[in-house]
Amino acid sequence: MNKLILGLAIFFGVHSISLLALRWRNLMAARLGIRAWRLSYSIAAAIGLYLLIRGYGAAREADSLLYTTAPAFRYLAAILMLPVFTLAFASVLRGRIAARAKHPLLLATMLWSTAHVLSNGTLANVLLFGSFLAWSVAVRVSLEHRPPRPPIALPASTTNDVIAVVGGLAAYVLVAFWLHARLFGVAPLAGM
Repeated sequence: MNKLILGLAIFFGVHSISLLALRWRNLMAARLGIRAWRLSYSIAAAIGLYLLIRGYGAAREADSLLYTTAPAFRYLAAILMLPVFTLAFASVLRGRIAARAKHPLLLATMLWSTAHVLSNGTLANVLLFGSFLAWSVAVRVSLEHRPPRPPIALPASTTNDVIAVVGGLAAYVLVAFWLHARLFGVAPLAGM
């Protein structure tokens, strides 16, 4: 559990720099240069992600149950997950979806984490998915009070929306019916 908590602290600490210390972030980016700043940021985030994944795996083996949910919540989780991959793709493939969602990757993270908190009541799951949910909501609120930065994405087009929807639905099917069970040992739609 300690490795999971350390991973969460590092991962979200790095990802919260702009949320908590925007001026310091801008000073460091100017001092180091944007490429060096992004490299150091990426390395720290990767270390946090590695610890988070390893810690989550270990914590799941000796986990304690905090709550159980009704079987209907599995259906709700499946519905909440439906737009997640499309929104994630739309964050890079800019088009009308991204314009309407404003911050499609944050919205995808909110839906993904909510779906998992609703259907997984163990301590490790609540820590992991609850942290993602709290962080994504906090960042979304803070974006209303920060100067916008240009997105790192492809130029906007209607074709991007089509690719995001088709790719998102294909990814949903792939993950829900095959990959999730292979990677995490849980078949989310089995028996539905």
